[in-house]
Amino acid sequence: MDLFLTILWNNVLPLTVMIGLGAALQRLFSLDIRTLSKLNFYVFSPAIMFQLLYTTEISTRLFGTVMLFCLLFMIAQYALVETVVRLRRHRAGMRSAMRNSVLFYNSANYGIPINQLAFSGNPHTLAVQILVMMVQSLIPNTYGIYTVNAHKADWRQIRRIILGMPVIYVIPLALMMRGLNVPLPEFADISLGYLANAFIGMALLTLGVQLGSMKWSFHKSLALDIGLSVMLRLVAGPLLAWLITLPLGLDALTASALIVSSAVPTSLSSALLAVEFDNEKEFSSQAVFFSTVFSIVTVTIVIGLVYTGS
Repeated sequence: MDLFLTILWNNVLPLTVMIGLGAALQRLFSLDIRTLSKLNFYVFSPAIMFQLLYTTEISTRLFGTVMLFCLLFMIAQYALVETVVRLRRHRAGMRSAMRNSVLFYNSANYGIPINQLAFSGNPHTLAVQILVMMVQSLIPNTYGIYTVNAHKADWRQIRRIILGMPVIYVIPLALMMRGLNVPLPEFADISLGYLANAFIGMALLTLGVQLGSMKWSFHKSLALDIGLSVMLRLVAGPLLAWLITLPLGLDALTASALIVSSAVPTSLSSALLAVEFDNEKEFSSQAVFFSTVFSIVTVTIVIGLVYTGS
């Protein structure tokens, strides 16, 4: 019990405080969520992604291992959530919102601090988390944009939106510059550091602002779908991750980092996409909120089980 309380106090509650502060600021000042959303999409997220990929030592073997895991994990999650939406007979907009709430998880502003705290800043587990974050940054900015617009926009319009997302250029640029040992000018490095350091706090505050701006109207069907989303994300997610790591023959540290990375709540990206493109905003925001709330318990349990099993 002491272990679980320690994890809860040191790993999860600091993030919850920041989210709560964002919600309180929204109630007091009615902040503009779309502006905050754009700052996250176009400034802070690309900055931290470039910095982490450019500065973190990542071996070719680790890169391949994490990419394979992410592919298998995504396929397994997609099959599971697709079964649920077909059984629920959702319309196109709701199907995409449900998929996004499960497939996109908070690997950046929630996952990185949890990784740093849970593994005491271990550089190997941080590299694992950064690669997961890279995948989780690419998918919402490509597939995520496509799926929330596919039922109401043509391919040309969707393609234009996707190509306007800076993160899809930042990732290959950072990997190329690191691979070729291209130095970053000092002024650019300083500016990048300012933006990257602001990312976690800004993203957590943005999540709080979004949660604080919701209307909180409940319907029986919406409550059921939110419950299913939370279960698929917080319970089925780490269970699938554990099952996938078994046949891959991973070392204990890498497997633990991947399992913990899969246990985090629904990504803010799913709510931001819903707001940005007007697709099931109420469901998406509440899925983020309730998965974040319940993750206080489930992430603590997952980290505890990883500790006791390693």
